[in-house]
Amino acid sequence: MKIIVDAYEPEEQALGWYYYLENNVSVPFRAKCSVERVISPLRVDDEVEVVGMAPEDECEHEMFVMTRWEQRDLAVPLAQLAGIDIDDESRQALDDWSYWVER
Repeated sequence: MKIIVDAYEPEEQALGWYYYLENNVSVPFRAKCSVERVISPLRVDDEVEVVGMAPEDECEHEMFVMTRWEQRDLAVPLAQLAGIDIDDESRQALDDWSYWVER
């Protein structure tokens, strides 16, 4: 994938993904939790508003996004969310990330 074409170390790959997602996903957008994770309070079918990427240093091993959840800011794994009514470019970027995670 051209996102990480010159990235040899895991940290370089993470940065490639971070900037690809930051540049190609339009925020804010609504998302629904599709899978529960022990590191996140979200439950399947919970809806949140994604307001941006989490800070870069929080995304060195996995991509996290900042959300509005129960009237507070919360970073959750992007892989546990599915976008709702998002534009085509955002959908493609999220699909690319999902493909990478599932491979």
